[in-house]
Amino acid sequence: MTSLFYGYYTVDTIHFGHLKYQVPLAYLLTTLAYLSLSFLWIVKRAVEGFKQSLVCSEDQFQSYCNKIFAGWDFCITDVNAARLKHCSLHYELKTDLEEERLRQRVAERTAREKIHIYCLRIFLNTVVLAVLSACFYSIYRATVYSQENISNESKTKVEDNLLVQYLPSMVITVANFVAPLIFSVIIRSEDYSPGFEIRLTLIRCVFVRLANIGVLLVSLWIRITSCADEKCVACGYNYQLYPCWESRVGQEMYKLMIFDFIIIFAVTVFIDFPRKLMVTHCLVKAFRWCGMQEFAIPDNVLEIVYGQTICWIGTFYCPLLPAIATIKYFIVFYIKKVSLMHTCKPSTRPFRASSSNFFFLVVLLIGLILAFIPLGLSMTRIPSSKACGAFVNFVHSWDILYHTINQLPDVLKTVLDGLASEAFAVPFFMVICLIMFYLIALAGAHKRVVDQLREQLVMESRDKLFLIRKLTDAQRLR
Repeated sequence: MTSLFYGYYTVDTIHFGHLKYQVPLAYLLTTLAYLSLSFLWIVKRAVEGFKQSLVCSEDQFQSYCNKIFAGWDFCITDVNAARLKHCSLHYELKTDLEEERLRQRVAERTAREKIHIYCLRIFLNTVVLAVLSACFYSIYRATVYSQENISNESKTKVEDNLLVQYLPSMVITVANFVAPLIFSVIIRSEDYSPGFEIRLTLIRCVFVRLANIGVLLVSLWIRITSCADEKCVACGYNYQLYPCWESRVGQEMYKLMIFDFIIIFAVTVFIDFPRKLMVTHCLVKAFRWCGMQEFAIPDNVLEIVYGQTICWIGTFYCPLLPAIATIKYFIVFYIKKVSLMHTCKPSTRPFRASSSNFFFLVVLLIGLILAFIPLGLSMTRIPSSKACGAFVNFVHSWDILYHTINQLPDVLKTVLDGLASEAFAVPFFMVICLIMFYLIALAGAHKRVVDQLREQLVMESRDKLFLIRKLTDAQRLR
């Protein structure tokens, strides 16, 4: 019943003169506002990255020429900045050559080698599915066991046992820590390019982390909506075990956020730093065999996506969770910075991280869509708690919108009804489709113009070579 969770907020109406501030309406509209703004921001950034990837799509010869002949910035005057720029160009050329070497090796594979690698990939993907199934089942069983023991006070007094209360969060955290390690070992045997290896690893890790949250929410959904008597069926949720089910969901999201921070801090302090000390100062070869940790961009991006998804889902049930997440990532940033500078080494296999920005934003968009689903269902399908919260007077939290619209003047109500009718929705959808098709055609036309300009540049270079050759021949004849 603290301000951290949903149950603290009531149906109060605050008066500012003739104005009224309804807490339930503000509570719901705030949730819709931050989800909508997050969606628009991610889509905007993703579109910018997609346009940049389309513009920068060039063949390897042009890429080499641009980096060698036009890649240097002559405005650089500082020695350190020049050294960094030199290292950046060197790393990009190294990445291009590595990708070209892998493409050549793939093109030279025999039929027997292709069959062998495909069979190996099928087997390893089966192992991946087995690992995912084990994670999901463990989370489901841990959630059921935890909720049964916390809610059933007549059998045993274990609601004060932190191990039982935090069991689902602990199992999810362990699964999120162990599964990516297994996937990183498996991906090395599948013989993919570095860029595709990063994307596939990220997809698997994102799927296991976001699906773990989904399994937890589904398990809670089953427990909350399961009814054993007629009174529970009439109420719409299990009010005996969950008198304030929104706060219970908020507690689970809060636990996940706290445990995620604990794992990041513990891995850095108790694994990364001791590993660095053993590699650099220990004389025993067995301890130095593991080597220093490589800086993995997918793992760090995945941690941000996972934490942000928890924040999106939990903000409705735990309104102060964004403040906790802000403090958490402020601390995590400096923890990661210190770990990067003192305990990590560059990746042995070069990859192009800048071209993966669009893919990272798409992964973040998937996390936002995952947050939309449980929030939308809880607002429209599961009845609101009758013992606490801002929506005790409504069947569903979404009903506050209909209640507010009915209190508006008749003119404004007619306008809103017209906007929500099919007579407005169908033409609006058609106009949006026409605008989308126009933009797609415009993008295609711009891409064709770019291709034509590139062809003209190639022709002009050939014309110059032809004229230089003619000029050389004329000078020889003289």
